[in-house]
Amino acid sequence: MKLVSFIANGRTSWGAAVDGGIVDLGARLPEFADVRDLLAKDGLAKAKAALAGAKADHKLDAVTHLPPVPNPEKIFCVGLNYADHVVETKREKTEDPAIFIRFADSQMGHMQPMLVPPESSHLDYEGEIAIVIGKAGRRIALERAYDHVAGFSCYNDGSIRDLQWATTQWTTGKNFPATGAFGPWLTTVDDVPADTRLTLITRLNGVEMQRATTDMMVHSIPRLIAFISVFTPLAPGDVIVTGTPGGVGGRKSPPLWMKDGDIVEIEVDKVGVLRTPVKNERA
Repeated sequence: MKLVSFIANGRTSWGAAVDGGIVDLGARLPEFADVRDLLAKDGLAKAKAALAGAKADHKLDAVTHLPPVPNPEKIFCVGLNYADHVVETKREKTEDPAIFIRFADSQMGHMQPMLVPPESSHLDYEGEIAIVIGKAGRRIALERAYDHVAGFSCYNDGSIRDLQWATTQWTTGKNFPATGAFGPWLTTVDDVPADTRLTLITRLNGVEMQRATTDMMVHSIPRLIAFISVFTPLAPGDVIVTGTPGGVGGRKSPPLWMKDGDIVEIEVDKVGVLRTPVKNERA
């Protein structure tokens, strides 16, 4: 399934993307408030059953897309998780994953504008693969980590570089409103098994900027799940954004910042394409 969260006709709901449309599962399954609630109540089988034979209620391009999980309890982002990005940043590989936090209200959905804030023009792209937790756990064993994955999505961890690099802590540059693009949907593991080798591509105005595969990660997805679940319990709907490969704009010469009018695409094969326009935020 491809689970989507959206607003249509002034109503917030969730459903599944099918053949260019959306089946409104929120209307059919009112016992689940949203995608996070669906995962928390182990409702994927019921959602799949409700989807069988259903016709689309909305066109994909006629709704306002929200992040697939609009209200995750926790969003973990991983830094320096591809060797070529470690090299371009002139950093060293870390023995343990480098983790920072993004706030849920800094996110936006597919086809919603990424905003360049008036405080800085240094908005950079970071194409990434996001995983969403489907089963709660603490101190999850490495060999059982994939059992806790609900599915995959595309992510653009938009970064205000001058503020990110101003100190050793990255929180400021990673949490401006409408800089974390997430979507277009959550492709569940019944469509893409959790151990699938995935390819990640970032395009800016149609030009490829980044390309990598999951087997190029410094710390694998099971390792990330196992490591994070040591210091905090993982809950259904939690998001792990697994890191960006080399090719970010801030490390080019001269730097290449996203600007008003740009279109950025994050593609994960077998998952989907997240497309967002870039706009100047009105102060």
